[in-house]
Amino acid sequence: MNPTDRILPGVALMIAFCVIAPLIDVASKLAAQEVSVGVVTLARFVVQAALMAPIITYLRLDWRMSRRAFWLTLARAAVSIGSTYSFVAAVKVMPVADALAIAFVEPFIILLIGKLVMAEQVGPRRLAASVVGFVGALFVIQPSFAVFGPVALFPLGTAFFFALYMLLTRALSRHMHPVTMQMHTALAATLMCLPLLALGTALGENSLSLAPPQGVFWLWLFFVGLAATVSHMAMTYALKWAPSATLAPLHYLEIITATLFGYLVFGDFPNLLTWVGISIIIASGLYIIHREQLTVRQARQVRR
Repeated sequence: MNPTDRILPGVALMIAFCVIAPLIDVASKLAAQEVSVGVVTLARFVVQAALMAPIITYLRLDWRMSRRAFWLTLARAAVSIGSTYSFVAAVKVMPVADALAIAFVEPFIILLIGKLVMAEQVGPRRLAASVVGFVGALFVIQPSFAVFGPVALFPLGTAFFFALYMLLTRALSRHMHPVTMQMHTALAATLMCLPLLALGTALGENSLSLAPPQGVFWLWLFFVGLAATVSHMAMTYALKWAPSATLAPLHYLEIITATLFGYLVFGDFPNLLTWVGISIIIASGLYIIHREQLTVRQARQVRR
């Protein structure tokens, strides 16, 4: 099999991720009109755990994990809850594309965490691109904040938590099969969500109430978990087949598909200022990807 034959399946799976992932947001927005944000968050993990369990059994994967993997899994589950809750709270009232565009500052946050916390080498050009990307996010946040209030800041929470999620995934991937990782994370997140929802119900916090859905809203909750499971497994295996440098630019296709689904289902379409912000975020992200590719090439040449 030549290199192109190996890369093409990865590209196809990444495109599949970009098409399926916005359906998580669409189903979440539909479900959140009837049930609490906490219940939507819980359903995402319950369905994922239920879907992954038979796959692990079929593949005969080992359920056991080391002590380090256990703590990394708990941390990954916790930030996954934070990321999911923040985004569902945002799309409950905001257009899907607007919320997703703001959340796309996540690569910039990963870069800054790498620089400030992990002492990674990050050049001034990539730092400047990160700042420009955050400015682009402000273009999207400003009109959304004027209409929806502080909820427009929730996607920034999603970006922060998802940045941590990616870093923890990178660390955990050394200790666990991707399928097992998804299963254990979903199970841990489910067990964490239940006491939080019980407490929220007792305190009368509407966003964390445990009231069950009715009618078609059961279906929307199932689709949240189904789309999340399928899309994230597609991304996991895409990275197995193709290098991240090849796949990273394709991730921005998700904004386009999210805009399309948001328009078809809810009639939402970003305004001009939002499109300016989206363009700045995409341009900054692509520039960072370009600089990282140059850095990798230069490092390889030095080693030779």
